[in-house]
Amino acid sequence: MHDLLVVGAGPYGLSIAAHAASAGLRVRIFGRPMAAWRDHMPRGMYLKSEPWSSNLSDPAAVHTLAAYCADRGVAAGHGEPLPIDTFTRYGLWFAQQAVPPVEERTVTSVRPYLDHYQARTDDGEVIYTRTVALAVGVLPFAHLPEEVRELPAQYVSHSSDLRDPAAFRDLDVTVLGAGQAALETATLLAEEGARPRVVARSAGLAWNTAPQPLKRPLLRRLRDPHCGLGTGWPSWVWSEAPWAVRALPAAARLRIADRALGPAGAWWLRERCEDCVPVRLGRTLRSAALRGRRVGLELRTADGGRERIETDHVVAATGFVPDLDRLALLNPATRAALRKLGASRAPKLGAGFESSLPGLYFAGLLAAPAFGPAMRFVHGATFTAERLVRDVRRHLAGPRAARLPRPAEPAKPLARQR
Repeated sequence: MHDLLVVGAGPYGLSIAAHAASAGLRVRIFGRPMAAWRDHMPRGMYLKSEPWSSNLSDPAAVHTLAAYCADRGVAAGHGEPLPIDTFTRYGLWFAQQAVPPVEERTVTSVRPYLDHYQARTDDGEVIYTRTVALAVGVLPFAHLPEEVRELPAQYVSHSSDLRDPAAFRDLDVTVLGAGQAALETATLLAEEGARPRVVARSAGLAWNTAPQPLKRPLLRRLRDPHCGLGTGWPSWVWSEAPWAVRALPAAARLRIADRALGPAGAWWLRERCEDCVPVRLGRTLRSAALRGRRVGLELRTADGGRERIETDHVVAATGFVPDLDRLALLNPATRAALRKLGASRAPKLGAGFESSLPGLYFAGLLAAPAFGPAMRFVHGATFTAERLVRDVRRHLAGPRAARLPRPAEPAKPLARQR
């Protein structure tokens, strides 16, 4: 019987596993390390957050991005955009240095079993564990607007699946969205020889300003403090005090998760984007249909008019929506047993990230409605790993009462067991 099973090997899963191993827990971690960053981020993309706020977390705080870059002579300074490839290599190094061996297999199911959990992998192994941390990242929750969901796959993609912008050279591409993902994706497409345009509902684009120096007079620091998610007191609260966000009523937390840190482009992208990407603002997508070998888009303009566009491909840079129903490794009965936060489809979580099913924990995007927008960023991994592992230890020290729902059917004979 294992103490903790970690599902997912991105920044959150790796950080949780590092803290659990340091605490002496019997932990196993499954997944492809840094998979979303290695396999899905467009080539040529940069990290939007500052390097000093983009660390994975180990208890001693020695396996930092700065330490990795310094040993290799790589610049990782404040106000210096860092290539995604460098951050990805850092994550793989962290996995080798601070984490038990990551098992590059897929966990296909997790379910309550007596007073613990039973998990199965894609190659047939059955695992019993007292607690589970689901750190599955954002990819299962990629959001496609309803209007484009019925298009054939070769004509529409989510921005998280656009690994190679060069594959769209000479094509007309329409990018939906107004945030960093939309603006940087369109810029990379243009720089690789595509003909992109950005279509967005908003009346204008928001651009972040260049970061202020870390060393500033005391009064300026008090008025506009630095934090892991930028500057300013609201960002400081989201970044440094997720516990305070969780103390708010559910409706307030859901508003924060929906509206805080809205769509904006990075300051270093603005000139590149404005030089090569046409933008159509105040447009709402009404419909999309295949017309021969192109996609016809019908838009509603801000004044109520209509506009039609024909394009070779649509990229939906429309973000990710935390939704337990998208988490296929939990069966419908288990998902139904989980209490949700307010009117959302995200789990209601305790102060240590434990769900309403004792011993089942959630990290990353699914925790954002409960703890605030920091859970959407790498910066939230330290707060999460520390609190979650502390709560796992509390759970393991408690009585082992059979509090979990029993499986609906008898367990099948096991081919392998560890």
